Amino acid sequence: MARRSLRPQLNQIRQWVRQGRTDAWIAHQLEVTTQQIASFKRENELVADDVDTETGADFDDEIDLRAEDDALIAAELEAAQAAKAKAEAEAAEAKAKEDAARARARKQDAETDDDEDGDKPSRRRGRRGGRGRRKASAGPLEGTFDHGEEGYGLWLDPAVQDDPVYAEHWAGHRPVEITIEEDQIVIRRIGEDEDE
Repeated sequence: MARRSLRPQLNQIRQWVRQGRTDAWIAHQLEVTTQQIASFKRENELVADDVDTETGADFDDEIDLRAEDDALIAAELEAAQAAKAKAEAEAAEAKAKEDAARARARKQDAETDDDEDGDKPSRRRGRRGGRGRRKASAGPLEGTFDHGEEGYGLWLDPAVQDDPVYAEHWAGHRPVEITIEEDQIVIRRIGEDEDE
């Protein structure tokens, strides 16, 4: 937290100290650190009096507010942590549902492609150059770029075989052209006829 002047709150802090409020409670109210409160109290010689000079009340006889303050602060912190954990759990559950839906869609696409292969002749692919709209991939897949004993290699997630775009355009042995840039490596097919 940025250090800010507590001088304008001197009277309020003095009153809270006389009431027996804890440094943690005061810091929470003023949105500063407990170290700042402790330092401010030392600099301004603010100490809790056993007797309130304005009312003459003896605070030893009244309810000790410190334990109550600490409990309230702890409850607020626990509630914030619980809300954060709940939000994270909901996000994880939503992601799991989305992943399951993608997997079902990939499986359905694969089954549909298998059924179509037996009933109809294979259709001709569109021309290259972006004239037709291509099927979107079901989602990003993982891979690893590796340097082994025999050279460099690209290892793809086995789920790539279920991807309809991969199955239609990349399956099998294909000559490729590699462009290496600072933040990406681009792989493009080369040497294919314009009809394909």
